[in-house]
Amino acid sequence: MAETSIEWTDATWNPVAGCTILTAGCRNCYAMRMAARLDAMGMNKYQGLTRKTGGRAKWTGKVITDPKSLSIPATWSKPRRVFVNSMSDLFHVDVPADFIRQVWTVMEETPRHTYQILTKRPEVMAKVLTRGDFPVLPNVWLGTSVEDHRVLDRLDDLRRVPAAIRFVSLEPLIGSVAGADLVNIHWAIVGGESGPGARYMDPRWVGEIETMCRHAGTAFFFKQWGGNNKKAAGRMLNGRIYDEMPAATA
Repeated sequence: MAETSIEWTDATWNPVAGCTILTAGCRNCYAMRMAARLDAMGMNKYQGLTRKTGGRAKWTGKVITDPKSLSIPATWSKPRRVFVNSMSDLFHVDVPADFIRQVWTVMEETPRHTYQILTKRPEVMAKVLTRGDFPVLPNVWLGTSVEDHRVLDRLDDLRRVPAAIRFVSLEPLIGSVAGADLVNIHWAIVGGESGPGARYMDPRWVGEIETMCRHAGTAFFFKQWGGNNKKAAGRMLNGRIYDEMPAATA
């Protein structure tokens, strides 16, 4: 576990590490750079997960599960929001369903925490959770990433997932998602890409999303403008900070 500066959560928990580049939103993934750094620091968990290509760290496709990490949430006495697998994807095709079930058991046994699971593979999430013994837990929020109009079908897959809270992370937002259907999506996080090679986010795209959220009754959270200096760019939108959170539904 690590405390985190991510605005919409309190801590990260990584029972899985490693991933595979999937779509355009993955190109500048911060987790690839972080995994390479942790590997260079000698952390066994991250060895061999990335390789240097064109001077940049890229996922190798290797994914590892970390059973030792499963005991961590039980040691936290203070309730917190927990981003599950900031360094991977719990629903990567190489993560066994039995291990996902172990993660589910941990979350069920620690109801004081709120777990936020984000995947770029909601079709896998829907398949696993509807075919296995996975109860709908009120403290588990399930979400997907959508970077532009090319992956809007992920929202349809997410709606098939049984969940107390469904959310979408529109980060890095690299194109318009006008026309997205946010029905039964309880929370939308919006953010521009940050770090080396960050791609531009048009303010009009952000405005489109806020309008869609108001029409759908979706909580709107504006995370950042991004860019090479995200702190300088800040997170003010329309002269204010948007920190809306979803209301409990179960």
